[in-house]
Amino acid sequence: MREGRIIKGIGGFYYIDYDGITYECKARGIFRKNKMTPMVGDYVVFSVTDEEKLLGMIEEIKERETELIRPPVANVDQAIVVFAITQPDPNLALLDRFIVLAESQRLEIAICINKIDLADEEEQAKLKKIYEATGYPVIFTTKENKASIDEIKKLLAGKTTVFAGPSGVGKSTLLNRIQSNLVLQTGEISAKNARGKHTTRHVELIPLQSSGWVVDTPGFSSLTVDFMEVEELSDTFREFDEYREGCQYLSCIHENEPRCGVKTAVEEGDIPQSRYTSYLQLLEEIRKNRRY
Repeated sequence: MREGRIIKGIGGFYYIDYDGITYECKARGIFRKNKMTPMVGDYVVFSVTDEEKLLGMIEEIKERETELIRPPVANVDQAIVVFAITQPDPNLALLDRFIVLAESQRLEIAICINKIDLADEEEQAKLKKIYEATGYPVIFTTKENKASIDEIKKLLAGKTTVFAGPSGVGKSTLLNRIQSNLVLQTGEISAKNARGKHTTRHVELIPLQSSGWVVDTPGFSSLTVDFMEVEELSDTFREFDEYREGCQYLSCIHENEPRCGVKTAVEEGDIPQSRYTSYLQLLEEIRKNRRY
């Protein structure tokens, strides 16, 4: 038996990295019977069925430290969420959704705002103010700016990172700049609707020269939070933490309660209105899902 890590899964075949050698494996039927599907990022025990052809069978899936639903990937240390400042225009509600998902898995988070050469400094300052208030690193990038690329490289070193965002924001282009021997397919923005075309067709774990791994994922357009409880949501908004002491009730969910420190902080401009609006939208979505 050997232990390795799933780096790609396509059509029922799982590709496992074992000391730099990739084996093509199938999963035993017992996993399907137990309603457990191997995921990219899983550490597994596998047997070799054909050494010459590098074929094998997955025998055991090790316990997962983290598990993301969309993109489906296990054992990730951090998330770098990539959005474009324009072309396509940033969907802040979608960005906030991914942050909530990453927070729920206790991942480290960094925010990358790409294509800043296409927008003025005022627009950059607006986004910086909103997201630096969260405490997350905010990196402004262009594919030609070496300093910003180097900053991302430092974050990636020695970690497994999910590198995600909507289609067309430049994820694959940035990854190609981060490591020159990567040949990832890049795409264009549809002139008709200003939305990105999908260029990554599957989730894949890519080894980095800095000893880390990065996951290049298909672009996503929606993320559900139906796995969360109403009381848990505010814990995923870090900027709320310092204002909770101003809440009259320990169980305050920062919506309709009197004397709410978080609502006061929003009114006074200490918490960005867009973030609070995202919170309320997600709160209502969780409630709605609980009714069905």
